[in-house]
Amino acid sequence: MSAKVLVVDDEATIVQLVAYNLRQAGYEVETASDGWDALAKVEEMDPDLVVLDWMLPGLDGMEVCRRLRSRGERPGIIMLTARDDEIDRVVGLEMGADDYVTKPFSPRELTARVKAVLRRASAGRGPGDGEEGGVHQVGPLRVLEREREVYVGERRVELTTREFDLLLHLIRHAGQVLSREQLLNDVWGYAFTGDSRIVDVHVSHLRDKLEEDPRRPAFIQTVRGVGYKLAGRPR
Repeated sequence: MSAKVLVVDDEATIVQLVAYNLRQAGYEVETASDGWDALAKVEEMDPDLVVLDWMLPGLDGMEVCRRLRSRGERPGIIMLTARDDEIDRVVGLEMGADDYVTKPFSPRELTARVKAVLRRASAGRGPGDGEEGGVHQVGPLRVLEREREVYVGERRVELTTREFDLLLHLIRHAGQVLSREQLLNDVWGYAFTGDSRIVDVHVSHLRDKLEEDPRRPAFIQTVRGVGYKLAGRPR
């Protein structure tokens, strides 16, 4: 079954261009032209991924993203934005977006990013070889790979698709120091063209959700000048 993608933009030419290219790539595509319509379409079609414009009439893309994440919706989200300021990109990631593409963009690049987000999500849902597909545990932190669920003790932790993928990669390599460049390549699934702060933002989100005191993290530790590691040994 082909993956379902919802394309949300108030510019008809962009919607047509993106939808055409994604359909050519084999995806099932629906469209929406504003934020309220987008929320309704998510309920109706349960998409695997949403391509979401930042500047929408009525309810902007950031608010749509926030509402989807706050109610536990887990489709991949790629933001489209004409705003190229770093702070705007970081805000989008903090709201729960998995990636962002700056306008004007190449349809081929956007399609590649859609494939990358969906590939990482689907790879985590199925069993693999060895430990992949099973349960990973370090101390009270437990990651159920097939179910895509995370627990700290008995507390279930809700994560976005990208946050889960990042945590899964870290716990698979518990005790190893991983550079930001490694994480960008292995978790984002392609040669990321932005800055490595995207990793820092997602690590910050994970700490907020996992740690008792995010300022003194017990799980995901910073290795200054290099990257991050998940402390401890897996059971």
